[in-house]
Amino acid sequence: MGRKIVRRRVVRATRDGVVRAREEKLAGEEPLEIRFGHTSFTTSMRTPGDDFDLVAGFLLAEGIVAKPEHLVAMRYCMGTDEEGNQTYNVIEVQLGFGASAPDLTAARNVVTSSACGICGTNSIDEVRKKSVFTLEPSMGRVELDTLLDMPDTLRESQQLFSTTGGVHAAGLFSTAGELLILREDVGRHNAVDKVLGAALREGRLPLQDTVLQVSGRASFELVQKAAMAGIPVLTAVSAPSSLAVDLADETGLTLAAFSRGHSVNIYTHADRVVSA
Repeated sequence: MGRKIVRRRVVRATRDGVVRAREEKLAGEEPLEIRFGHTSFTTSMRTPGDDFDLVAGFLLAEGIVAKPEHLVAMRYCMGTDEEGNQTYNVIEVQLGFGASAPDLTAARNVVTSSACGICGTNSIDEVRKKSVFTLEPSMGRVELDTLLDMPDTLRESQQLFSTTGGVHAAGLFSTAGELLILREDVGRHNAVDKVLGAALREGRLPLQDTVLQVSGRASFELVQKAAMAGIPVLTAVSAPSSLAVDLADETGLTLAAFSRGHSVNIYTHADRVVSA
């Protein structure tokens, strides 16, 4: 299967004139193509591993699936590198009854980079997706101290980041602070898709009493992905965008950011965060 960690030779140079060659471990990045019935739907760059979770989460975020039974099968298709080895970089999806079949005539015809969650979308109208789940005010109430502990718990659990220093992470937590699912990827939206896809495949949706903690900033697409999975609280260690705040307010999602262990900014629906 594709490589999560790739070893490369690097030359390290310092101001005091020391030049030294060494081997370094890098986070793998390879394309993943999603197909329906041998027809290509989209291709994105990702860190190999947890690929079925990634596909399931991506299709959830696109509004194509919302239940485990909407995914009848996923399988790797033949794809080979220059040496003829299987790359495991093409997955064919078979949808079940109740799934919203995508319009393959309007499929994304560009490669989505690891830095972009909605690149290749054909129109502005297609950016916004409507979730089948409703975020009620009573869902996801979490104590402030518990929320503030989540970034450290996430960081301590990031094995791939500890090895390479080059990946994002997303963690699904219970409102009691238990880390339920952790995924890492060079793309922050991919890490979220992997978490949501794992939850979907395990039959956990809607994720009513959970918190999604991400290692980077809170962007529009991450808020939308959380809402599509029925997650009531999204918290990030870095800044939110203005559109992320607008969408969180509109969907009823609590958006917190700049969560640094001692303080956090809560931008929308702050009533869910309770001080002890």
